[in-house]
Amino acid sequence: MEKVISRVEDRLKNGQWKLTNRRKHILTVLLENRGKHLSVEEVHGLANQKAPYVGLATVYRTLELFLLNDVVQSMDFGDGRKRYELCDPGSGGQQHHHLICIRCGNVVEFSGDLLKGLEPELNMRYKFKVETLQLNVFGFCRKCRPEKGSHQGTV
Repeated sequence: MEKVISRVEDRLKNGQWKLTNRRKHILTVLLENRGKHLSVEEVHGLANQKAPYVGLATVYRTLELFLLNDVVQSMDFGDGRKRYELCDPGSGGQQHHHLICIRCGNVVEFSGDLLKGLEPELNMRYKFKVETLQLNVFGFCRKCRPEKGSHQGTV
């Protein structure tokens, strides 16, 4: 954990920012909940358990700062809330994507280069430089999937 905190501190310093105590508390919450997709309110609630002086506005600003400095990535799972997770510097740039159940909200991550040819195609066709590429697939998980023969969930 200390290694990651040190890397984040260096990254912020390069952008002339500091890793203040409040920012460090927020980073610790993200580290302790690695693999989860936390909303601002969830990060705030967890940070307040250890540091009650961390305000909601501070959490918003810190997550945006972390986003700007590639410490976190944000995503929208269609529930009207922005969610955050730590970027994985050890992934070698491999993307991960999400399967999102539209009934229970369960999120399953999966890795793969499913969109490998899309970036060069977008660059060539539209002169668009992709910074982040995410695939969110919405459907029904195993528990929530409608029974065979049922017309529920079909268009």
